[in-house]
Amino acid sequence: MYNPQLETFLCAAEAGSFNKAAERLYISPPAVIKQINLLEESLDLQLFVRTHRGLVLTRAGQSLYQDAKYIIQYCKDSVTRARNSMQESGRLIRIGTSPMTPAQVLVDLWPRLQELCPNIKFQLVPFENTPENAREILGNLGQNIDVVAGIFDETMLGLRRCAGLEISREPICCAVSVHHRLAQKEHLSIQDLYGEKLMLMRRDWSHYVDLLRDDLWKNHPQIRIVDFDFYDMAAFNQCENNNCVLMAIENWRYVHPLLKIMHVDWNYTIPFGLLHAPEPSPLVSQFLEAVVRAKKL
Repeated sequence: MYNPQLETFLCAAEAGSFNKAAERLYISPPAVIKQINLLEESLDLQLFVRTHRGLVLTRAGQSLYQDAKYIIQYCKDSVTRARNSMQESGRLIRIGTSPMTPAQVLVDLWPRLQELCPNIKFQLVPFENTPENAREILGNLGQNIDVVAGIFDETMLGLRRCAGLEISREPICCAVSVHHRLAQKEHLSIQDLYGEKLMLMRRDWSHYVDLLRDDLWKNHPQIRIVDFDFYDMAAFNQCENNNCVLMAIENWRYVHPLLKIMHVDWNYTIPFGLLHAPEPSPLVSQFLEAVVRAKKL
């Protein structure tokens, strides 16, 4: 399905040395080095800089490292999907899940969905939330993953080339480090944010976020807005490490153990629901209709 040398490459990149990678893979260091050399030769790329302190990924290596994890997981998932398709005769809904796109909303609806769709099976497909994966997965919903739960609006759907079924309007909250001075409060006022650095997704990502941004710029200039480009673990780590405040929703309360998500006394919300292909299959359409009915029960 894929070049097995990729797994050796990932292990070496994460271990930081050929010797440590060999220990993890239960093979000899020369065998690891040989596989990496063969991979570099076949790709005509230098993936590592060998230093006396260990291995350092080149820019090409960094790029391949991000993609290789997705490729390997994709191949493993494809085998699982093939087996499931034989067993379930195609009656399988594949739900993508990551820390930023939790499937909990569907887990909560599971009993009612099974009553409404007794012949449909569900499979959770975990993926790493990276810009590359988001672009690939959301732009090709229906091929390997059928639905993903998350926040969205028409702007975001247009950028990602997908459609969305709104399940709820989630209050826009703020996340702070458990060590932040604001973490002692039960909820926040806008004035509590004065003097703080508030991390917001860049302009034109979401109409709803831009409404909040414009209100703060106009009426609360005491809050310093910090733009960022993508919700991933790096954004949550930046919030915790730099003592910032991060725009968040309650559904992300388990993403980072050192962050506390708090409601703010503003009236800003953002749609939350299921992202799916613009023209979903009949099975996915049946599933989406069942979700709507289950929410009403």
